[in-house]
Amino acid sequence: MEYLSVSAAQRCVLESVAAMGIETIRLEQSLGRVLAEDVRANRDLPPYDVSAMDGFAVRSADLAGGSVELEVVEDIKAGDMPTKTVQAGQCARIMTGAPVPQGADAVVRVEDSETLSDGRVRFARPAPSGMDIRLRGEGMRNGDVVLAAGTEITPGVVGVLATVKCAQLTVYRRPRVAILSTGNELEGIDEPVDPNKIPDANSYALLAQVQALGITPVLLGIARDDPVELERYLRQGLEYDVLLVSGGTSVGVHDYVRPTVEALGVQMKFWRVAMKPGHPLAFGVLERPDGTKARVFGLPGNPVSSMVCFEEFVLLALRSIMGHARLHRRTVSARLAHPVKMRPGRTEFVRVVLSRDGEGYIATSTGNQSSGALLSMAKADGLLIAPSDSNGLAAGEIVSVQFLDGAAFQDQIGFRE
Repeated sequence: MEYLSVSAAQRCVLESVAAMGIETIRLEQSLGRVLAEDVRANRDLPPYDVSAMDGFAVRSADLAGGSVELEVVEDIKAGDMPTKTVQAGQCARIMTGAPVPQGADAVVRVEDSETLSDGRVRFARPAPSGMDIRLRGEGMRNGDVVLAAGTEITPGVVGVLATVKCAQLTVYRRPRVAILSTGNELEGIDEPVDPNKIPDANSYALLAQVQALGITPVLLGIARDDPVELERYLRQGLEYDVLLVSGGTSVGVHDYVRPTVEALGVQMKFWRVAMKPGHPLAFGVLERPDGTKARVFGLPGNPVSSMVCFEEFVLLALRSIMGHARLHRRTVSARLAHPVKMRPGRTEFVRVVLSRDGEGYIATSTGNQSSGALLSMAKADGLLIAPSDSNGLAAGEIVSVQFLDGAAFQDQIGFRE
């Protein structure tokens, strides 16, 4: 099989996944989920014309001539309803969010007024009709769709859902994900240190990447390079919606994953991608008798390769299954701090640190770009995406950098006050 381009492999994955069903959950459990149904407003908001400021509700006609003194006929607090109509020569003291009384058509801020010794209030300037009043239904109209199906639930969305009293909501179901590492060379995290073994970093790095999406995966453990043992683990993993297998997907004599999953009924879609790191990437689908499917990703054994493949393929599949419309991580343009050597024919993902100057982002390599250099991922803010037709990148060249999870945070923010 020829090497697939990254974009072609991504399309293949996305053509093989879809949202997997819906469930009803409580609002307080909904952060990060995706709405499966439209949400409509259950009332006008605000339900009546309200004051946008602390101040005085006035008749704009009374202030049309400039300086005027008005009698205060009522104090209206937020949550109270007015009991009087504002007549000519009158005003009402009003708090933010309180209903505007009949007769008044503007609000003057308290700092733009002067309370006199006799309790009357002096206003020095005209107040146009509608000033500092939020009109009924300005925020939302009863029956209108305020949140469409497919909306990702952020803290702001939670606030809207609470406003329309949506205590129970319908969301797309999260997939059940299993993670399996393979290889005789691997050493479990609770096993004694063996100088001849390699710590199983992949299980836990993948665990964290899945958890960052709001999914709680299951660690199946380590399968040794034995076809019988591997088959037992894979049978267990194929009971899940998505199975991530790291190691054993290359072409060595002890790389048993591909033939074993194929023997178990998995239809392989591809197993080579023109990318660095991560070219020995496999993907397949098991169609079960009941019509459900298991998606299988055979990830490289090298930790960096495994994590990069997760970012470029598994992440898209999981977000698609959860109903997200936006699947890819955000990218930014950055100025390259130094040359990057590469050869054409494959897309390269270079781990970089991002900094800023007056001209924008600067991308600097994390150093060693070996597929086993896990510290390069720990340091990285993002992945510089070097196109497959490039012979190399020059210092100062503008490049595209894909953020990694958490890289959107920084130690300070620069803005003018």
